Amino acid sequence: MLCANYYARAAKKATNVSLAEILVAEAKALHINVSQAAEAGLARAVAEKRAQLWLRENREAIDSSNEYVDKHGLPLQRFKMF
Repeated sequence: MLCANYYARAAKKATNVSLAEILVAEAKALHINVSQAAEAGLARAVAEKRAQLWLRENREAIDSSNEYVDKHGLPLQRFKMF
């Protein structure tokens, strides 16, 4: 996942978005920067979607690893000191 700082420093692109008027009014009244808030929300949505896709793409390997541990235990279990 790319950190929020990466997006904050990235080149900006003007974009039209439609937001609920009451939400924008409340944000302005609370001195919330709508562009920054929208960017942060979009960054979260991108990160969540990337995580979902990664899990989907790697599900077979994860399941295989879990099955191995279920059947054989952890590979270095005998060296565990606690």
